[in-house]
Order: sequence, then structure tokens, then C-alpha cells
Amino acid sequence: MHDVHEFLKTLAIVLGVAAITTVVFQRIRKPVILGYLIAGLIVGPHLPLPLNADPTTVRTLSELGVILLMFAIGLELNIAKLVRVAPTAGVIGVLQVALMMFAGVAVGRAFGWTQIESIFAGAAIAMSSTTIIAKVFEELKVAPALRELVYGVLIVEDILAILLLAVMTTVASGSGLDATTLAVTTGKLVAFLVGMVVVGLLIVPKLMRAVVKMGRPETTVVTSIGLCFGLAHACAAMHYSVALGAFVAGVLISESGEGHTVEHLIVPIRDMFAAIFFVSVGMLIDPALALQNWAAVLVLTVVVIVGKVIGVGLGGIVTGCGVRTSVQAGLGLSQIGEFSFIIVGLGATLEVTRPFLFPVAVAVSAITTLTTPALVKRSEAAAKYVDDRVPRRIGAFISLYSAWVERVRKAPRSSTTGARLRRLAVLLVLDAAALVALLVGGGMLRGRIEQAAAAYFGLGPRAAQLLVFTAAALVALPFVFGVVRLTRGIGLAVAGVDRAAARPIALVVQLGLLVAVATVSITAVEPFVPAGLGFLLLVVLVGLAVVAFVRTARQFEVEVQAGGGLVLDLLKSKLGGEGAARAAHAEGHAALGSAGANEAPALLLGLGAPRLLRIVEGSSAVGRTLGELNLRATTGAAVLAIVRDGQASMMPGPTDRLEVGDVVAAVGSEEALSSAEALFSATEPEPEPYADAAESGTRPRATTKDDPQPA
Repeated sequence: MHDVHEFLKTLAIVLGVAAITTVVFQRIRKPVILGYLIAGLIVGPHLPLPLNADPTTVRTLSELGVILLMFAIGLELNIAKLVRVAPTAGVIGVLQVALMMFAGVAVGRAFGWTQIESIFAGAAIAMSSTTIIAKVFEELKVAPALRELVYGVLIVEDILAILLLAVMTTVASGSGLDATTLAVTTGKLVAFLVGMVVVGLLIVPKLMRAVVKMGRPETTVVTSIGLCFGLAHACAAMHYSVALGAFVAGVLISESGEGHTVEHLIVPIRDMFAAIFFVSVGMLIDPALALQNWAAVLVLTVVVIVGKVIGVGLGGIVTGCGVRTSVQAGLGLSQIGEFSFIIVGLGATLEVTRPFLFPVAVAVSAITTLTTPALVKRSEAAAKYVDDRVPRRIGAFISLYSAWVERVRKAPRSSTTGARLRRLAVLLVLDAAALVALLVGGGMLRGRIEQAAAAYFGLGPRAAQLLVFTAAALVALPFVFGVVRLTRGIGLAVAGVDRAAARPIALVVQLGLLVAVATVSITAVEPFVPAGLGFLLLVVLVGLAVVAFVRTARQFEVEVQAGGGLVLDLLKSKLGGEGAARAAHAEGHAALGSAGANEAPALLLGLGAPRLLRIVEGSSAVGRTLGELNLRATTGAAVLAIVRDGQASMMPGPTDRLEVGDVVAAVGSEEALSSAEALFSATEPEPEPYADAAESGTRPRATTKDDPQPA
């Protein structure tokens, strides 16, 4: 009876204080997660207040919160959604997580933390908060395109976080970072996951569809949560994270097509236990430890904000999102949250990290949670500031490259090309995984191999180190060449029928994939090599990529400038000279036909034939710069040239201003060009035969699917 009384007392204290802090934070328009953390601080052992809750009871209840949070995240995912976000959010997510983990490990090593503490710190700052982002986006009414991109990246981050949790659990609970242990535990994890998913796909979807058909909500709730806890227990019995089992259970139920039904029913249960989880996080906060490590808190906060903007920005540019959208997405993702707490909490539970790391991570989360609304609110202005200061040549190239990616993405693709792309992607993942495994294994065994080489060949320490490094480079070289060859093949396959003409632009696809694979590889090997070596390699890699990108942009500009004469000839051929141009302007025509359309696509490097749009009197574009119009982010089209007084200005920059009578040569998908035409025209645009002929074979953009709903 005494235990029951203590349990009720703890539950009443936790939920009562959490209710008060939640109401207060709602009133002051701050994220309620901060309210839960403050409630945990109040009922925790580190403040001299008479409201101490039993930590053992709270910890048990918080474990249920973790399970239900991961279950809800899994319910939002399915294979079709993963395939849809993979080409854009997949690349961005992998690049951003790898870069942030690298930065976290580097910061940990700089502060003298242990190897495993640095890895946990890197994993913690790599994951953004779905809960915080969803709340901020809802309040600020963010544009659908930006919201869809950010939620796609969050999906990828969730998957990577689950995998990191599983791997770090097995490694940290074993004999440390030993190559043999890592290989064995990773193999067991993969086998267990494959078995659980395969068996689950045969049973769970059919079972859930049958249960939902019964029309009894309580039966659906009990069955789904029973599956959730059953798989969580299975993972715990195999010494894996319970979060992994709950996440897999959610994914399996989502595959039944009833994920949204189950999610709607479990929301109240999830929210209550999630609140207890965040309160338990607050109870572990030791303000004294956070103050003692204020320098680490400050540095990690700056790394989170700046690093995520850089990582997401680079990934967004490579995947064709453009400068502005990429910068806005990076600012929106510049915080850490629930997964960070779970990761550092795992380290504390397994006693592989010292107590200071948890309050440091929570402090960074609290600061970035407070800065996120301001950053999102000012993201459009910040993105415009960055875009306006990108060199004209580079900015124009990025805009046209984004239009090309959009056009390629929307174009119909043959089954042969699709199969080739899938095969190349699978081979790239396998080659990259083999390279990472080789680097990690070599890093772990480096000391033993150097000692053996020194004893066998009679070498000194430096000579043995050089020998081992050279041998490792030679072994890794075939995999490196394989990655280069496969990324080149993917770039050319994406270009499709235009690959001969679009080679300069397709090179950017290859550069982006190479940077992503190399960043992941360097991040994986960073904890096992001398300090500074990984940073030096990453700087050299990024430097080479930037040089190649700038050279590609220059080559592209030269080839496009050579097409200026054709664009002007097309215009004159249609209008019949300046007199006809003035007559057309007087009639108020906004869209123009073209002669010579057959030559345009080959000349314009896979961008397709341009649509010629006149700026008429009364148009909202008159007197505004291209930067102010933000045509690429608004419509998806890009400006190839502006024709004024018989002169064509190719690849104009964001500071170029439009005037009445200008003719804009725009490129992009059919829907993007139609949107640009509507923007430039004072009246409803008429059907455009030139664009129909030039863009034949393309299909209209599919309607935007429902955005992923946050957990």
C-alpha cells in the first residue's frame, strides 16, 4: 500500500507542476517543452524545494514516454513516403547529420572529453526537434514548399537517429570501441532488424486492417499499443534500445494503411507520457554543472545554428532547392530536442558518459528552442541577404541548375532509366558502406597494426605509422574509385536524354553525392585518427568541391552566353523586329511564340526551350529586381536572359531590375513556367503553343501530398 501511495504522490506532483508550467508557457507563447523541463527542475533533486518526486518512478514512466514517442514517429513513416523524400531530403539529411556529428566530435575532443562522450555529443546535436519545429511552423504559417522540405529532412533524421541509438546501445554496453565487437554487434543488429521487419510485414499489416475493420476504437488502441510494447520488449531482451522496437512497430502499422487512424487514437496517451518524459529530463538537469561548462554550452549552441544552416544549405543547393529555400530550411532546423535528450540519456543510463553531458545538452536545447521562432520569422530576410550577396555568376548558375533539376524530376522516365538509377544508388550505398567499415575498422585496429608492422619490419613508430597509412590508402582506393564512378553514372543517368548537353550541370549532382559520401566517411573515422586530421581532410574536400563548382559555373556561363544570339534571334523572328515588338507590347501580349525551337534545347544544356514572357504595363514585376521577385522560390522557374532594346543580358543576377517592355526568357517545368507567366502578366495568360511544343513529353506537377504530421 505504501508503494502505491508513493506512486500516486509522485504522479500527482509531476503532472500537477507540469500542468501549471504548461499553462504559463502557453500564455507567454513559448514552446511547452521548456515548461516541462522547468517542471522537472522544480520537482528534481537539484533545487531546495519541497516538491521532490521519486526519481525511480519518474524514470520508469518516462521510459513509457520514449516508447510512445518513437511509436508515433514510426506511424508517420511508410516506404512510399521514404521513397518520395529520398532524392532531396535524403541527401540533405545524410549530409547535415554527418557534418553535425563531425562538428560535435571535434568540439568534444577540443574540450578534452572522452572518445565515447564526443560521439554522444555529436549524435545529440545532429538531430533537430520535430515537436518544436511543428509548433513554430504552425504559429508562423510557413509556406507549404518549405514545410514539406523541412519535414522530409526530419523524417530522414528520425531514421538515422534510430539507427544511431541501436548501434550506440550495442557498442556502449559491450567492451567499448573495439573493431571485433563493433563488427559482431552490427551484424547481430542487422540480422535482428531484418528478421523483425520481414516477419512483421507478414503479420502486422493484415492484423491491423482486420482489427480496424471491427470498428471498435478501444480494440484498435489496445492492439496497436500491445504491438508497440511487445516489439519494444523484444528489443530490450536482445539488449537493444526499446526506442528501436517501438519505432519499427509504428512503421509496420503504417504499412497497413491505418497509421493515421491509430495515431489519432493514441494522441492523448502519447502526450501524457511524453510530458512525463520531458519532466524526467528536467529532473536530471544540474544547474551547477551547466554553469561550470558554460563554454561548451555556448560553443555547441553556435555550432548547432551555424552548422545546420551550412549543412542543410549545401544539401539543398545540390538537390535543386535553391539558395533561399535552403537557407530558410537550415534556419528552421537549427535546434535540438527530444532525440538529443534520448541520446544523451542513453549515455548516462549506460554509464559511458559523465554527468555533465546531460545538462550541457539540455541547456543547448533550451537556448536553441528559444532562438528558433526568431530565426524562422527572420529566415526570409536572412535568405534574401545571403542570396543577394552570392556572386552573380554563381547565383545565376544555382538558379538555372535548380530549374534543370525541377524539369528532370517532373519529366517522365522510362522503366529502364529508373531501374538503372536504382541499381546505381544501391551500388553506391554498398560501396560507401564498405568504405566506411574499412575506415572505422582500420582506425580501431591502427595501434595493433602499427605495432605488428614495426616488429615485423623493424621500423620506428613514425615509419610504421606511414607504412600503415599508405597500405590503408591503397586498400581503400578501389572503393573510392567505385564511389566516383557510381556518382558520375547517377549524374548522367539523371540527365537522361539530355546528358550529353547537360554534362556541366549533371556534374553538380556528382559533386554533391561525393561530398555527402566523403563527409560520412570522414565523420565515421574522426574519433579514431589523430586530432585535426579529419578536419584537414574535410577542409580539403570542401575546397576541391568549391573549386570544381566554380569552374563548372564559369564553363556553364560561357556556353549560355554563346546562346544569347539564338535567344535574340528567336525573339526577333517571332516579333519581326523592333516595330513588331512595339506593336505586340501595345496589344498587351505577355507570352510569345518562338521560331527555332528545335535548336534551343540542345544549346541550353538540358534546360529545354525557354518561354519568352513580356513585362507589360501594370505587371507586378515592373520596377522590381529579380531578387525581390524571388522567381525561383515563388514559381520554380529561372530567368535565363532579359532582352531589352534588342540586347540580350544572359544569366542576370538578383539585382537586375525589370522594366515595361522587357522580354524575359524563363526555363523550368511546365507548371513553373505557367506560374511565372501569371506573375509577369497583368491579365490571365493565354495557352502557350510554343511551350507546349518545347516541353512535349513532360507532365504537369502532381498535386502536393499531405505534409507529414509531426509527432
